[in-house]
Amino acid sequence: MKAILVFLPLLAASAADIPQGTHVLLRMVNSINTRTAAEGDQVYLQTANPITANGAILIPAGSYVQGAVTHAKRSGKVAGRAELGIRLETLTLPAGKTLKIAPRLSSVDSNETGQRVDKDEDKIKQASDYGRDARQIAILAGSGAAIGGITDRGWTGAGIGAGAGGAVGFATTLLTRGKEVELRQGSTLDVVFDRPISVE
Repeated sequence: MKAILVFLPLLAASAADIPQGTHVLLRMVNSINTRTAAEGDQVYLQTANPITANGAILIPAGSYVQGAVTHAKRSGKVAGRAELGIRLETLTLPAGKTLKIAPRLSSVDSNETGQRVDKDEDKIKQASDYGRDARQIAILAGSGAAIGGITDRGWTGAGIGAGAGGAVGFATTLLTRGKEVELRQGSTLDVVFDRPISVE
């Protein structure tokens, strides 16, 4: 009796794509801020949620993402808001496979500091401090008026005190830097993929 040989085709490794336009939430593993960050500093994150397609999990939560600081600008004393640019480069699966990625920033955990993503420049920028500066000047002017009124017991003293307090407040504001962009450990970034990413 002759043996019958059956040849089975080799099965290709299954692959799926992370679709273009997919959002993923990333959680900071280390902390960075514009006070100390420099171009080239490493940024480490983890996926906070799984990435799925067609009912299958392509990237599990907890996968590591690595990137680098591309731009860091401190807030100015008189003008200029803090800015931070980040380029995300690799995504490592739990099994060890590394994917090249280049998603863009969509939104950022503000931590009540007013920082936001400028989508045109793909940077995180700090909000203006004009309101805070005006309040500081007004508070010091009011304190100066109260002190002037007590010492001179008249409107003249209050006016002089208010002027002196306002001048001190203005000078203090000029010497004080605005808030920095800060991504603390545990804060989150929402990023979006501009092109499909193949995952085997």
